[in-house]
Amino acid sequence: GGGGSGWLLPAFLPERLCRAAVMGLLLPGLLLLLGSACRGAAAQEDLLPLELSSGKFKTVLLNRTIPMEAVLRNIASNVTVVLFQIHAHQKNVTISFDKKPAVNNSGTGVDRGLVSLLRPQQNVCTWYLRAADADQVLSTAVSLSYMEKDPIPGGCNLEFALEIDPNIYLEYNLAETHIKFAPANIGYPRGADPPSCDSGTGQDTRWRLYYDIYQYFLPENDLSEVAFVSHMRKMSEVQDIGANGIRMMTLSSEDKTDLYFSSLPGQGVIYNVVVRDPLWNTSAAYVPVHTYACNLNAVVDNCSSLRRLSTKVFFTALAVLSLFVCFFGHRFWKTDLFFMGFIFMAFFFFIMITKVANLHYDVNLGLTALTGVVGGLLLVAYWWRFGIVFPCMLVVGIVLGFLVAATTFFTPLGDYKVFQNDSVFWVTFCCIALMVPVAFVGCPRVLNILACGTVGSYIIVLAAACYLYTSLSYIGIDLLRRILNDDFRRAYSSVPFQPNDFILLAVWAMLAIGGITVQLRRERSEAPFPPHPYRLWKRERERRITNILDPSHHVPPLRERILSRLSQVKDLFHKEQLAGERTPLLL
Repeated sequence: GGGGSGWLLPAFLPERLCRAAVMGLLLPGLLLLLGSACRGAAAQEDLLPLELSSGKFKTVLLNRTIPMEAVLRNIASNVTVVLFQIHAHQKNVTISFDKKPAVNNSGTGVDRGLVSLLRPQQNVCTWYLRAADADQVLSTAVSLSYMEKDPIPGGCNLEFALEIDPNIYLEYNLAETHIKFAPANIGYPRGADPPSCDSGTGQDTRWRLYYDIYQYFLPENDLSEVAFVSHMRKMSEVQDIGANGIRMMTLSSEDKTDLYFSSLPGQGVIYNVVVRDPLWNTSAAYVPVHTYACNLNAVVDNCSSLRRLSTKVFFTALAVLSLFVCFFGHRFWKTDLFFMGFIFMAFFFFIMITKVANLHYDVNLGLTALTGVVGGLLLVAYWWRFGIVFPCMLVVGIVLGFLVAATTFFTPLGDYKVFQNDSVFWVTFCCIALMVPVAFVGCPRVLNILACGTVGSYIIVLAAACYLYTSLSYIGIDLLRRILNDDFRRAYSSVPFQPNDFILLAVWAMLAIGGITVQLRRERSEAPFPPHPYRLWKRERERRITNILDPSHHVPPLRERILSRLSQVKDLFHKEQLAGERTPLLL
């Protein structure tokens, strides 16, 4: 009876209640069907592959949860190797042969690639892409095809996880950038066994290959993703690399495949390697890699905030003094000596305190400025007391000589491998630096005017580098790196020369030439150097003592004048008398 009443209950309910009950029974089923249909549509959308064409770049938005399938179809029968690569601006991506990446079939980074060796009759290749860290990453991908006589990048890999690794691995710090890559192998037909990598060193092995190292600079002070994508495409294929990149060096198969370059924080640089087979006159490119030598994602001390406020204050204040010295240094001799003594003492103190103490950069710079002031005052005091020109001009000549030597090694001359030896470098550097004061030992006034114009104008360029990017600042920075970093000797120093650099180079040249010309014309009829200050002061003091008619003879000594001033200050705090005699009594 109880079971039957459940079936008979709707007959006693109103019609509206019956409809609601029916909808309540049907609604969960409808929702299940709708959810299944949505999931099926989403799954079909996710399974849509990224269709590739050989040599054509495709922009793709990757996510972290669902891998994107990239497919290259209709591969020609004469193609034996396909190199697939993907590049992201700042977020890591993962590329793999399977949907589930493993250590030996995938790679993760901002610039990564995989080599697919084709089997006979194979005309389709598939790879899987996903974002590694962020939820979504915009990236650009390309596949490149190579024939059986083309060398295979990374084909003789013995160091990294992949069996064939075409990637260039990059590490950097503030001083140097380190790149390394796996050796290549010679090409071979589909289905054949790969040539042995280490069975011999003859002309029929991979030891005949050569590696050209290329460098490409992105536009100065441009950290945008649009600039990165457009310029990365110029460094992926062999022909484009040769047309746009700068060939830094060529390595043989006997050379080590790890190299060091000077870091340029805030400046985008792309590196790539082209492996050449001289026997078959063929070549292939590795996967290009890029760096800004700084962290684009950091909240503090990122690529956009490299220039510290303390550096701006220091060099801006110094630039004001430098501009004065550039045009009036020799006329105001003591100011000139203070400026040169400041630079001389500050330079060596900064090196010493950086090597000895592990202090914050702002503390180092503050102590350096204080020591520079002391150094400038000491040089002025030495001139005032002794009045000997030669030691003062030796300091001035060394400052100018250091700038000349640093500029010499800033040119391509500094990249010669012989100068990676510290002994050769420092002997050559010191000879150039000391050659300057020795060459002008007979005309110290000309040496001082040259130093005022050249050094003063370069300090102005350094101050400009605090506000806009310029490679000219690395004239001094690379010298400090060589002194402070023992490993910097192995780094190749290469910097871009772009519009900012040409403008500031012209400003430096005009200021230097203008300052030197103005001072030479003004001082040609004057005495070479001012007279001895201490002798003048001593003679003047004796004259005041012996000549009682001189008004200065009646000036009280310095001690009495100071005490008199202090007593006047003390009288300001005395209470004013309310009554009584205020005028002195006449006796």
